[in-house]
Amino acid sequence: MKDSRFNIVMRMMVVALMFAMCSPVMAASQKVAAKAKADLVDTAVKAGSFKTLVAAVKAADLVKTLKGAGPFTVFAPTDKAFAALPKGTLEKLLKPENKGMLTQILMYHVVPGKVTAAKVVKLKNAKTANGQQVDIKVSKGTVKVDQAKVTAADIHCSNGVIHVIDRVILPSSYDIVATASKAGSFKTLIAAVKAAGLEKTLRGKGPFTVFAPTDAAFAKLPAGTVESLLKPENKAQLIAVLKYHVVPSRVFSGDALKAGSAKTAQGSAIRVKPTKKSVYINQAQLLKADIDAANGVIHVIDAVLLPPKPQSKASCEEEK
Repeated sequence: MKDSRFNIVMRMMVVALMFAMCSPVMAASQKVAAKAKADLVDTAVKAGSFKTLVAAVKAADLVKTLKGAGPFTVFAPTDKAFAALPKGTLEKLLKPENKGMLTQILMYHVVPGKVTAAKVVKLKNAKTANGQQVDIKVSKGTVKVDQAKVTAADIHCSNGVIHVIDRVILPSSYDIVATASKAGSFKTLIAAVKAAGLEKTLRGKGPFTVFAPTDAAFAKLPAGTVESLLKPENKAQLIAVLKYHVVPSRVFSGDALKAGSAKTAQGSAIRVKPTKKSVYINQAQLLKADIDAANGVIHVIDAVLLPPKPQSKASCEEEK
C-alpha cells in the first residue's frame, strides 16, 4: 500500500516538474505566435521606420488590401528612402488627383505570394502586383531589387513577409509607344503604327506584349516593301502585319517560353522556340526581352514577322 502511494506521489512530482520545464517554452511560443498575428500594415506601423510608407498606403486606399489574406511580399522603403526622393515628389504623389500614380508605385513594391529571402536570391525577376517586373540581382552577399538594396529580410507577418529596401523603386510610367520612341531604334515601327492608325490603341490601357522589330529588321525586308506597306491603299495589310507582332496581354519571356506559342491580335499564333544560344519568335531572333512599359512589355526581335496567308476556299476544298 505504501509503495502504491509512493508511486502516485512520484508520478505527480514528475508531471509537475515537466509542466514547470515546459512553461517557459510555451510562454515563448505564445509570444512568437502573438507577434506573428500582426499583418503587414500593423507590423510596418509597429516598426516605426515606415511612417511615410504607411501614410502612402492609406492615401492610396490600400490598407484593406494589405491587411487581407494575401499572402504578399512587400519590398518596404524606409522613411529615409522616401526622403531621398527629389524635393516635392512625395507631396505631389500624396495629392488626391495623383492617387492612380501613387497606387501603381506602391503596387510595384508588392509581389503576390510569400517570397522569403531564400527564394528571392534564386530569382532574376519577380512579377509585381502592378503588373510590371522588378529585376533582382545578387552580388557578393548583397541583394538588389532594381536599384534598391535589401537592408533587412524576412520580417514575417500573418499575411506575408517584408523585406526592407533603401530606395523607392519606380515602375515605368511610359506606354508602349513612348517606350519605343525613347529607345530610338524603332523609328520605322512607330511610323508604321501611326500609318495603320494603331497609335491610340497601343497607348491605351492594354496590357499588350509587342514583339518589336528594330529599324535594322525592317531594312532587311525586300526593297520597296516598307514603302508599299505604308501606302494608304495597303493599310489593311499593314494592320495585319503589325497586329501579328502584338499579343493582347502582358507576356514576359519566362511565360512565353513555357507556353511555346502565343495567339496574336491578328488572330494567328506565333511560335516561341529556345535554342542553345538564343530564343526565336518564328524565324526572328530575340535580341532583348522584358522591357517594361506602363501598359505592357516589349521584346526586341531582329526580323519582321509576317502573318500566314489565309487559305483560299479552293485549297480548303482540296484538303477536304
